[in-house]
Amino acid sequence: ALSAQTEAPFYEEWWFLLVMALSSLILILLVVFALVLHGQSKKYKSCNGGKTISNVEESVTLDNGGFTALELNSRHLNI
Repeated sequence: ALSAQTEAPFYEEWWFLLVMALSSLILILLVVFALVLHGQSKKYKSCNGGKTISNVEESVTLDNGGFTALELNSRHLNI
């Protein structure tokens, strides 16, 4: 009797196994990256230093349309 299935199933082919391995690797890297970002944001939320910095920045008024001056205008450089 002849078998109706002459080729190996697609899930046993080398290209399918390679695609599944690379997809799994990408998924694992994305999960690790998301967990690292979540941990970093949690660490900075518990720190109160960011709030005092933003209050200081809000109280500063800038004269030239929102850009900080570098004070190079007042210095004369000898070339």
